[in-house]
Amino acid sequence: MYLLNEDLARAQMSERLGEARNLRRGHQLVVARRKSRRAERAALQARLVLARSL
Repeated sequence: MYLLNEDLARAQMSERLGEARNLRRGHQLVVARRKSRRAERAALQARLVLARSL
């Protein structure tokens, strides 16, 4: 009986760790997309400034 409870606790902990990893990975993806969009906007602004100065 004690081993069953211990196995169940381990399984639940493992599942929660997996969920946390997935959430972290999703958050990192969102941050990367945001930074990418910001970089694209900055590049566009730089091209516009360059075009206006010519």
